[in-house]
Amino acid sequence: MLEVTKSATVKIAEYFKDREAAPIRIFLSAGGCGLPSLALDLDEPNDTDNVFDIDGFQFIVDKEFMKEAEPIKVDFTRSGFQFYCSLEFEEGCSACATSSACG
Repeated sequence: MLEVTKSATVKIAEYFKDREAAPIRIFLSAGGCGLPSLALDLDEPNDTDNVFDIDGFQFIVDKEFMKEAEPIKVDFTRSGFQFYCSLEFEEGCSACATSSACG
């Protein structure tokens, strides 16, 4: 299961306001703040991906990764994008994520 909150889709819509919308990959990044965390990137789906259409945007997640991490939730707060999933890291999936507070 993938959930993308309304606040996250509003922020994504702002990003694509003057651009053509592209598929958004959710993946495990090796290191924001020194710990693994979930991240977003623009990419194209392939045969090994699950594709989710949410609020007019296409989100892609590798099928094997999805099995390990689901449920995945993407939110946007004053701190930036926050991610939640079933994987356990020292600071959790949202460990800084894409927050600008990571420096």
